[in-house]
Amino acid sequence: MTHIKLAVLGLGSRTTAYYLSTLNLLYNNKFGAYGTCPLFLLNVDFNTINPLLPNTSKALSAIVGGYLNSLDAFGAQHIIIPNITLHETVDQLNVNTTVLHPIHLTISKIKAQHCSTIVLFASMYSMQSDYIRSHFRAHGIDVLLPSKTNMEFIDKVRTTVYNGTETPNLIAAFHTLLDDYSRTYPVVLGCTELSVLNLKTNPNLIDMAQLQMETAVNHMP
Repeated sequence: MTHIKLAVLGLGSRTTAYYLSTLNLLYNNKFGAYGTCPLFLLNVDFNTINPLLPNTSKALSAIVGGYLNSLDAFGAQHIIIPNITLHETVDQLNVNTTVLHPIHLTISKIKAQHCSTIVLFASMYSMQSDYIRSHFRAHGIDVLLPSKTNMEFIDKVRTTVYNGTETPNLIAAFHTLLDDYSRTYPVVLGCTELSVLNLKTNPNLIDMAQLQMETAVNHMP
C-alpha cells in the first residue's frame, strides 16, 4: 500500500469537515476518476483545546505538543492544522513533520503577486493581535484592518459559522464587505470559519486555508 503522505489534526467539527471535503475535491480535480484524498486524520476532542484559545500557554503547548507527537509518529510528510490561531502555539513546538503553515504560505503567495499591502479578515483576536501582522511586516508587507464596526461584523460571521447558524442575508453581507475591501488591496482570509464561506470567485482574495490544502495536494504525485 502506498504510504499516506498527509496527516490532518481534526479540531472543530465544522472546519474539519470543510477541510476534508475540500481536500477530496482538490484531489479528485487533480487525479480524476473516483479519487479521494488519502490522509491520516487524528480527530481529537476540540474541547481540550478551544477553552485555552486564543492565547498561548504552557497548558495549551503540552496538549497540542502531544497531538503533534502522535502525528509525527505516523510518519507523514506534511501536517495540516485547520485552525489559524493555533499556529502561534505550534511555532513554539518542535515538530519533525513539516507543518503546512498558513502564514508562511500566504506570505509566499503575496510576494508572488508582487503585493506590498493587504487587508486582513480574521477573528477579532487575530486582527487585533500582533501575531499575523508581525510575520507580514518582517517581509515588508503592510497589513490594513477593516473599520471597528466591520471587524465586529466579521467576528460575528466567524462565530455564526462555527455554530452553524449563518443565514443567507449574513452570508450576502459578508461577501459584499469582501468585495468592497478587495477593490483596492487583496484581502487575506486568516480564519478557517471565514474560509468556509469562500465562494472562490474573487480574484483579489487570498485564503490561508485554501493555500494549506492546495499545497498538500500539489505535493501528492
